[in-house]
Amino acid sequence: MKIKTRDMILISMFAALTAIGAFIKIPTPIVPFTLQYLFCAYSGVLLGAKHGLYSQLLYVGIGLMGIPIFANGGGPTYIFQPTFGYLLGFILCAYVIGKSTEKLKKITFMKIIKPVLLGLFWVYLIGVSYLYMIVNVYLGKAMTVKAAIAAGFTPYIISDLILSVIIAYSAVRVIPALRRTTSIENQTLKNKTEQLL
Repeated sequence: MKIKTRDMILISMFAALTAIGAFIKIPTPIVPFTLQYLFCAYSGVLLGAKHGLYSQLLYVGIGLMGIPIFANGGGPTYIFQPTFGYLLGFILCAYVIGKSTEKLKKITFMKIIKPVLLGLFWVYLIGVSYLYMIVNVYLGKAMTVKAAIAAGFTPYIISDLILSVIIAYSAVRVIPALRRTTSIENQTLKNKTEQLL
């Protein structure tokens, strides 16, 4: 599988942005509020399914190797953190958003917001489920599903919905510009190839 240098740079950039988002946080008892979701969703919208997925896999992979780029550190034992499920959710989120938006011919707010909210749904479904499992199974503490939702969903959903609106609103302006740039680059490359032949 061959990835262009430009795509490698963009994948790395969004992995780095997601890492930066982890450090822009408001500490809360179990799940800190961060901007990781913002950059994760943007990676899907702007890079597409495959490269958005790669950017989040790269981010999670680097963190699991021991570099402290997650909200509460890093290393292979981070899989036992109650919040690790949200990181798994980011991987699926980027892919789902990218898959739903990369083939859109007409870019509108409604056509972008739906995939973004679907991606957010997966972040919370995986994140809250993992939180519930780790607290009950690994930490050996009793936590009900209601308590898991209260700890890992309720305090953050409003701010994430606001971020989703910002993502969709900005994507309506950014995606057409990116497509025009890519079209110009492809045409220039085609012209140069024809001249060489």
